[in-house]
Amino acid sequence: MFGQEKFEHINKILNRRFTEKKALVAVHRGAWGGNIVENTIPSFDLSIDMGGDIFECDISSSTDGILYVFHDGTEPLLLGCSENIKTMSSQEIEQFEYLNSIGKLSGAKVEPYEKVAAYFTGEVLYNIDRAWDCLPQLAEVLRKYPHTLNQAIIKTPVTEEYLDFFNNCREKYMYMPIVYNMEEVDKVLSYTNVNTVGMELITGSNDGELFLQKNINYIKSHNLFVWANVITLAGHGQHRLFGELDDDMALLVSKDRSWGEALRKGIDVLQTDWPLQLCRFRDTYFK
Repeated sequence: MFGQEKFEHINKILNRRFTEKKALVAVHRGAWGGNIVENTIPSFDLSIDMGGDIFECDISSSTDGILYVFHDGTEPLLLGCSENIKTMSSQEIEQFEYLNSIGKLSGAKVEPYEKVAAYFTGEVLYNIDRAWDCLPQLAEVLRKYPHTLNQAIIKTPVTEEYLDFFNNCREKYMYMPIVYNMEEVDKVLSYTNVNTVGMELITGSNDGELFLQKNINYIKSHNLFVWANVITLAGHGQHRLFGELDDDMALLVSKDRSWGEALRKGIDVLQTDWPLQLCRFRDTYFK
């Protein structure tokens, strides 16, 4: 069981999924390509259809406080503009039409997060990323849709401001800090009134502190899952998120040397851009 026993009623879907699958596949920005655009409901639906257990959605706030499912910084690629979405009003944002994978108009619009919260019910799990600068607004939306308490895993970097928010929030949302070192791990563990269910480990090399087996074991000994990003954000080993284990190595060299090694290290959630291939590997691995 992941998380504290007192929050078990909130974490029940997450823990049931781990019982069923042993390790979970998280899908980076949904499954997208062709005319299906990342961070949209169709991309999230497709990620589930491919076997993903969790999809990641990024959130940005407009200047008038409306939350949109969008990873800021991708405006030139997806909207054809250089202005950051966080500097735009909701009226400006809703005038845009997404560009697809070949730079043509897709017919899709930037979606308000509230639309996603209302659409995904039942036992669909998802991770909310990049919402740490608008946590009070996010909580307001989540309160309108009580089912999200059992579905949404919210992540932030480790700061006292964010930890205090979750500590003081009356709803004990599932929380996953992004940790870069053991000092941050211990800081999070000191907050016992936060529903911390797991930790996302960021380490740029196999020599990194959070790649060491003893530290992974330490985190897991506190009933927390360990999440690793095996996505490849850049070639030539740039911007590695979990040592040298990534999607490129899995797809181009050896799935077992990348995804398999992550599973042998006890990684509980692997975030990927290739959910179909990883789900097939995971299911075969645990046979």
